[in-house]
Amino acid sequence: MKINIQDEVSRLRAVLLGTAKSNGPVPRAADCYDPKSKQHVLAGTYPKEEDMIVEMEAVAAIFKKYDVTVYRPEVVENYNQIFCRDIAFCIEDKIIKANILPDREKEYKAMSQVLNQIAPENIIELSEECHVEGGDVMPWGDYIFIGTYSGTDYASYITARTNIDAVIAIQELFPDKIVKSFELRKDNDNPKENALHLDCCFQPLGQGKAILHKNGFLNDTEYQWLVDFFGKENIFEITKEEMYNMNSNVFSISEDVVISEINFTRLNAWLRENGFTVEEVPYAEIAKQEGLLRCSTLPLIRD
Repeated sequence: MKINIQDEVSRLRAVLLGTAKSNGPVPRAADCYDPKSKQHVLAGTYPKEEDMIVEMEAVAAIFKKYDVTVYRPEVVENYNQIFCRDIAFCIEDKIIKANILPDREKEYKAMSQVLNQIAPENIIELSEECHVEGGDVMPWGDYIFIGTYSGTDYASYITARTNIDAVIAIQELFPDKIVKSFELRKDNDNPKENALHLDCCFQPLGQGKAILHKNGFLNDTEYQWLVDFFGKENIFEITKEEMYNMNSNVFSISEDVVISEINFTRLNAWLRENGFTVEEVPYAEIAKQEGLLRCSTLPLIRD
């Protein structure tokens, strides 16, 4: 397999889609990786495996409709394997293993069906001090956008997933790219004040459009850079409630086809008004874990 990922919107040909099968028991609140999952555990509303399987199969059906080759991870018993974008990400012809939370190593090994088809020199493992997850990394033509957190209290945030060491390492890996990093707002307890990844508050779309949530960014100047880059008239600004519901975490099959959650009524109407075909799927149960369509997909090949 020859990996090819230059951006977020070119026509998708092959993708790894996570799985909700054998998802395991409801975690303890103390073991949750993010504040939204913890909130639902405490409220007794944590999603059921059977509901999440139905949601993911709806996405698989959309990929089939558009003739996209879909890979799935090997099922690890009683283990959450939904968010494969956390585990690895692709840039150009490389797949980069994320230095993830240690107890998620099994998720990477479960991708062996894909990894075994890739030339070893194109599988990159960053050094130990580099912390990074794919939700923070967005190739975009000449740019690589990366969400990060560089505060001295980094270690105290379980929601801080990508550090400056990783930003520097990715710049060294792709010297011809312009790596642009963005400081994200982190909160271990309040999901409405937490941008877990860059794709929780920003998503570039086809046709020069983008989704943004200002409060996800710590620095107004970095947020404004994106507004200027895309043009204010091309940006759909989501509210705090829409950010909480993961409105920016949609997924592009092509320049003009977007998979979106069926309840994102304001966003989906705007997308259609701007010439996009919107493929709506139910994904509200998976969203309870602070991840959505982009988080649960790992694009491998785009035209």
